[in-house]
Amino acid sequence: MSDQLKWFKSSYSDNEGGNCVEVAAAEVIGIRDSKFAPSGPELQVSPSTWSAFIAAVQPGA
Repeated sequence: MSDQLKWFKSSYSDNEGGNCVEVAAAEVIGIRDSKFAPSGPELQVSPSTWSAFIAAVQPGA
């Protein structure tokens, strides 16, 4: 699946190898730890699950 997705790193992540999460959006949402990319594990969720997660972690939610 990784080869088919365009991954994005959070703008809050630094370029010094710190803790980074990458996300890719397509028919499913891929989530991975950039320290282990591209061969590490990925979590895959549906777009509706991802939307619910983002809504739940927004300030004031």
